[in-house]
Amino acid sequence: MKKILILLGLVAALSLQAAERVKHTVRYKGEEHTCWLYLPENAGADTPLVIVLHGYGGNAEKYCPQMMEVAEKEGFAVCYPQGLKDGKGKNCWNVGYPFQAGLKRDDVGFLVYLVKHLRKTCGLSPKNAFLTGMSNGGEMSYLMAYRHPEVFNAFAPIAGLTMEWTYKQLTPKAPVPLMEVHGTADKTSLWNGDLANEGGWGAYIGVPQAVARWSAEARCTYEVTENLPLKAEDAHPVVLHRFVGCDPAWKGGPAIEVRLYEVIGGKHSWAQGDMDTCQAVWDFFKMYLK
Repeated sequence: MKKILILLGLVAALSLQAAERVKHTVRYKGEEHTCWLYLPENAGADTPLVIVLHGYGGNAEKYCPQMMEVAEKEGFAVCYPQGLKDGKGKNCWNVGYPFQAGLKRDDVGFLVYLVKHLRKTCGLSPKNAFLTGMSNGGEMSYLMAYRHPEVFNAFAPIAGLTMEWTYKQLTPKAPVPLMEVHGTADKTSLWNGDLANEGGWGAYIGVPQAVARWSAEARCTYEVTENLPLKAEDAHPVVLHRFVGCDPAWKGGPAIEVRLYEVIGGKHSWAQGDMDTCQAVWDFFKMYLK
């Protein structure tokens, strides 16, 4: 029996190693964008798409392989687009940081185009696209929720923040399902915000306030709090705040839910050591499949 279990474990490991992302090139407004795409076996018109955005200075080629592992198991496509360089030579997403003031690149438009492009060229589902990303990718996820809620079924910023200019200048076009995973000891994207711009990223609001904006927009009426089981002895505790009681007739689907995973003492990361973040993201997303 022991040998059989070991053999099954090796087969499972080899299966995950067999999953590969393929390099694609997409041209938008005269600029060439590199994307890394994973397609599940037998991908077709029913295959959902999840776009994963890296953080500031990140590299998409080998980014967040855990999401691809979940995709292979659950049967959805994953696209890891590469952000173009800014004036500092860093790969990034243009979300309105002060040092991006001269950056005219339209990353919002690019992501809208990317979804259409992948649906057309890969024959993916015309109804099911989702967006997640960490840090700078999380900021971009929030910005897309404000500007193009019609493109993505749900959003999952990880260690992301909402810029003050976004909060003050943009009005949500529609309520959206949204979940955030954030460490309370994150020293890059501060839990309580940074309205004085001491960190140099620009003024931004606190995480609870950012999430509350979407809870209010969805007219959630109450909060359910749950302490998740510890993933390991040295893991940080995770408190799940679920904002529910929303309008049950969201585009003919389930009621909108807004979630905040509060990682007590967690740092600036995907919190994979504290919870199965990528699986939690997909479990949330699949509630809103059409």
